[in-house]
Amino acid sequence: MPDTGTTDQARAMLDRVSPEGRARALKAQRRRQAATNRLLLRCLVAGVIVAALLTIAIQLGVPVGSAGLLGAFAGWVAICVAIATASRERPATSDVLTATPLHQLPDVAGRWLEGQRAALPAPALRVADDILHRLEGMTPQLAQLDPKEPAADAVRKLLCVELPDLVTGYRAVPPSLRDRAGSGGQSADGHLVEGLGVIDAEVARMTEQLARGAFDEVATQRRYLELKYDGAGSLEG
Repeated sequence: MPDTGTTDQARAMLDRVSPEGRARALKAQRRRQAATNRLLLRCLVAGVIVAALLTIAIQLGVPVGSAGLLGAFAGWVAICVAIATASRERPATSDVLTATPLHQLPDVAGRWLEGQRAALPAPALRVADDILHRLEGMTPQLAQLDPKEPAADAVRKLLCVELPDLVTGYRAVPPSLRDRAGSGGQSADGHLVEGLGVIDAEVARMTEQLARGAFDEVATQRRYLELKYDGAGSLEG
């Protein structure tokens, strides 16, 4: 019987070197670079402000001296540290998903799903990649949606509740039992793949409806997903 750990490591390595894996790595690199650029810009602005205050103090005849220069430098460093701490990207957890602003939700949900890849079976990875791609397309549509609209609640329920519940429910099943048929005749692996497929289709439907301004349809067609999700998302060991 093959070692499960070795198999998982091999699958993870193949996933990383695949075209999709390289695309994810490039996206993560770009996100980190953008965050670094924002941090540098904010620190530069803080430095300009500190330098301007020093210049004004000197022009007003305030004795600055070497101690004042050191104090200004130390203050600038402290500001940069505070900026870096405040802007640090938090790990995408289910709690973070709930607190995420609506227009940022697809990106954070995508990062959360990426963080679950190591625990997903190969068939589910393909569906997860489809969901990640669709979430990128949903982002601009949510920018025009009022967070108080019923459609916004529907999007939040899908990405903050149903998607995490499906994956965490699967992860709660012991690995040795995930490919075995349960009392409903389907394995946990099968439930997961089917449930992710339903969510993938729902993200596609929501994105299309948001693009044409059909916000009411997003909110009123929830019953379809709920019926499908109850069947596909419940994991029975």
